[in-house]
Amino acid sequence: MSTPVFLRDCADVTDPRAQAISPVEIFSAIGVGMNFSIGEEIYAQDEQTDMVYQVQRGAVRASRLLVDGRRQIAGFYYPGDLFGLETGLTHRASAEALCDSRILVARRSALKHYGEAGERLEHLIWRATGQELGRAQDHMMLLARKSAYERVAGFLSDVAARQGEAWSELAMSRQDIADHLGLTIETVSRMITQLQADGLVALESCRRFRIAAPDRLTDLVAA
Repeated sequence: MSTPVFLRDCADVTDPRAQAISPVEIFSAIGVGMNFSIGEEIYAQDEQTDMVYQVQRGAVRASRLLVDGRRQIAGFYYPGDLFGLETGLTHRASAEALCDSRILVARRSALKHYGEAGERLEHLIWRATGQELGRAQDHMMLLARKSAYERVAGFLSDVAARQGEAWSELAMSRQDIADHLGLTIETVSRMITQLQADGLVALESCRRFRIAAPDRLTDLVAA
């Protein structure tokens, strides 16, 4: 995939209007929307990290190849999510489109051209980076202390909360879920079936579900 041509390279950053627009508008102005097909790589593990990414449509999987050849899935991203946020100079994981997706890609170093709005956007990016680190710590605790049943319940609860719809879509495969939760695909399937039998979730298809008993599921995940 060729490097995108960024709008900031041809924009008049001396225009005083650039100082008045919002961080969201700045992000849109300095970046470009790019389309990725299912399975297409957005960035590679160990690639430099000058870019910031936001899902506009579709879903993204971040995965890391371990030294023993196993795949570890670090997380999933949905419309509105920022991703590719790192504290170091290179990406610790690669990112691929889980389905046909549109991603807004912006060059982080361009923010300095946009005064206060750019500073506010940089602050939001750092805050999102902190939240990402917090989610990573929570995930490590989940893998260390939770049962398979609780892991799958927590995962479905998180997907539903982030999508914010009555019915939620699983863009990822059950193998992806298994690799994310440190389980086998057979265990993931059994736990989803058990959650359905227990009345905690309802399935319309293998990828479409809703939370049937929110309070009970919340209590289970918080235990």
